[in-house]
Amino acid sequence: MMRRLLTIALLVFNFGGMANAVEILRWDRIPLALPLIVGQERIVFVDQNVRVGLPRNLVDKLRVQSTGGALYLLAKEPIEPTRLQLQNMKSGEIMLVDIIATVGKPNQAAPEPAKIVAGESLATRYGQVDSKPTNRQAATPSVQASAQNADDDPPTPRRETPLPVVMTRYAAQMLYAPLRTVEPVDGIAQVNLKRGMDLATLLPTLPVAASVLGSWRLDEYWVTAVKIRNTSLQHLTLDPRDLMGDFITATFQHPYLGAKGDASDTTTVYLVTRGHGLAESLLPAAVSRIDPKGGRREE
Repeated sequence: MMRRLLTIALLVFNFGGMANAVEILRWDRIPLALPLIVGQERIVFVDQNVRVGLPRNLVDKLRVQSTGGALYLLAKEPIEPTRLQLQNMKSGEIMLVDIIATVGKPNQAAPEPAKIVAGESLATRYGQVDSKPTNRQAATPSVQASAQNADDDPPTPRRETPLPVVMTRYAAQMLYAPLRTVEPVDGIAQVNLKRGMDLATLLPTLPVAASVLGSWRLDEYWVTAVKIRNTSLQHLTLDPRDLMGDFITATFQHPYLGAKGDASDTTTVYLVTRGHGLAESLLPAAVSRIDPKGGRREE
């Protein structure tokens, strides 16, 4: 009798362990295989706020729900091998997941949950914080103690690439590159902007119309993408020295603008500011317009 009870207990324990099993998928920039069974929901734990890139041909075949760092995938019919994109909303990193949905066998157990975790040896990423100790970090304990007493603020982390360069490249990729090619940047976040921002004083000497496309922030820096469109019939050469405002860096997508109506009459300029956003870096809108010939035209 005791042996029978022991056997039953072991069976219950084993089945309980199987029911709670979670398949670990390590993301090392290699697409992850995730098989599904038609009509059976599978849970994928990501522990990140992600956005799922779903191909149009799967809209009616695959139900995707996301909440609390978990994805709930339910295939409504068989699905050929298809790739999904999971984008981290905070860093912009893209994870690739290859799914396939097949009809299950009779009495087949539901697929176990899966958890996506970061690999142990990720490649160095663009804009990553430098892990090497700085001179201040490598100082002797006495020097470190003195510095800590003098300044309680933590030291600013060093990065492999200057932040203005990192942010300009990131903004350009977010606007014009496929999501799967966007290089992730830790800590960067999109900033809400007023679309109707007055940019009349940005390039006052050029006949152009400007409007905001988007803005992102990282640490104490902001990068704002501004669309510039030629409103004249003449070819315009773009020079950062013509920009009016308090900018750390300014980068034009193209060095010139074609005449109004040409395919090249529009471009983008990326403006990096420090300590505040673009609105606080522009000249006041009340300032009189500057005459390209050198005078001022009163309103």
